[in-house]
Amino acid sequence: MAKEPLMDFEEAIERFEVVIGLEVHVELNTKSKMFCGCANVFGNEPNTNVCPICLGLPGALPAVNKKAVESSIAIGLALGCEIAPNGRFARKNYFYPDLAKNFQTSQYDEPIAFEGKLDVEISDGQVFEVLIERAHMEEDAGKLTHVGGATGRIQGAEYSLVDFNRAGVPLVEIVTKPVFGAGANAPELAGAYVRNIRDIVKAMDVSDAKMERGNVRCDANVSLRPKGQEKLGTRTETKNVNSIRSVENAVRYEIQRQAHILAGGGSITQETRHWHEDRGYTSAGRPKSDADDYRYFPEPDLVPVQPANSWIEEIRESLPENPQQRRKRLGNDWGFSELEFRDVVNGDLLDLVEATVAAGTTPQAARKWWTGELSRQANAMELSTSELAIAPDQVATIQKLIDAGDLTDRMAREVVAGVIAGEGTPEQVIEKRGLKVVTDEGALIAAIDEALKQQPDVLEKIREGKVQAAGAVIGAVMKAMGGQVDAARVRELILERAGS
Repeated sequence: MAKEPLMDFEEAIERFEVVIGLEVHVELNTKSKMFCGCANVFGNEPNTNVCPICLGLPGALPAVNKKAVESSIAIGLALGCEIAPNGRFARKNYFYPDLAKNFQTSQYDEPIAFEGKLDVEISDGQVFEVLIERAHMEEDAGKLTHVGGATGRIQGAEYSLVDFNRAGVPLVEIVTKPVFGAGANAPELAGAYVRNIRDIVKAMDVSDAKMERGNVRCDANVSLRPKGQEKLGTRTETKNVNSIRSVENAVRYEIQRQAHILAGGGSITQETRHWHEDRGYTSAGRPKSDADDYRYFPEPDLVPVQPANSWIEEIRESLPENPQQRRKRLGNDWGFSELEFRDVVNGDLLDLVEATVAAGTTPQAARKWWTGELSRQANAMELSTSELAIAPDQVATIQKLIDAGDLTDRMAREVVAGVIAGEGTPEQVIEKRGLKVVTDEGALIAAIDEALKQQPDVLEKIREGKVQAAGAVIGAVMKAMGGQVDAARVRELILERAGS
């Protein structure tokens, strides 16, 4: 299987109008599943977080998770949605091996939230208003592992294994209305929209929001129509795309693929498609079903969800600051350049930098630590920076010691390494490793004189205006003192002696 023929992207945009629609699935981080008491935990042994309810055994009756309803309402409110006074669950019927019940408990004509909108800004500053049709509650399906094939997909596999641990995990599916007018910006807009959703649910702490784990994933719908035509084109739906870059690339690929087919007189098949991250293309899945094909009918074992207005307002009052507005506020407060701020945001370091600043250090110092040494340490350990065993207040403590002249930059990096290695607090690491700047100027002068004796021409060079010659002496003094001296102070003392 290989890439299909593609039309040049610019030509496709010139000839066709792009219409996109996005369905973002957000796994909620409740302690238990949507309709039973099984643990909602990632990474446990397969088929250990299961019970008769989430396995759909005869006679097992579901009960709604109140926390999941609360989180769903919060997501709806954050997206500017109306909250339904009467939300009803429905059975979405289709056979697939990762749903033991042979139906998914979801919502159809009475979702918990509807008619919202989200303003999405892209890199050139343009803001697009994305209209949201609905945000509804449902349960996730299990996980299939296809064994024996070359790609890890069902095509070519010898057999498949099913893990039902994820079956029944609470989901909120956020569905946009068709998005018109994005043109060449459609791929970037799709990625930016998913990023905004991820940031919102993470800020609200209703989801772990780790796309690599599937906590947030996107089904990207793309259709094309000739410029000036009113009728919408046939859409494809690229399923379960789980990174921002992949959302952008999948939308771009589908635009080019569909444009080539349409320009050649062909027609688009309404179908689901799979995105192949490693090879950069989509492939056909199954013919896409419409709502009628799922034979929705009201779930007979669950009563409607009827949230009280007082509860809705209580949830509304608890919403955090919108992440997009927060970024703008912090960007203005910190005074970073556009590139510096982008590095912080793209590295998912905003919370860490903000907490470090709040602990008493400057924004630039906090940024330098988290985008530099700490990111390097995290990469070396194959962790995210948030998983490092060092807290923002500890980073601030170390920076304060640098500012006070008690640590050099090299010593500070050693303290960081000690804290991450589990040797204790910064103060304990300093004590154990004997990391303290030598402030005894008598000892410093003695070391400088010894270094000058070994390099007698340095003072003459400095007197001739070649101040950079002091570097060799500074290095010798630093080595002699085990690096536990302030290089700037050593330089000052050398220049004083040159002037005497």
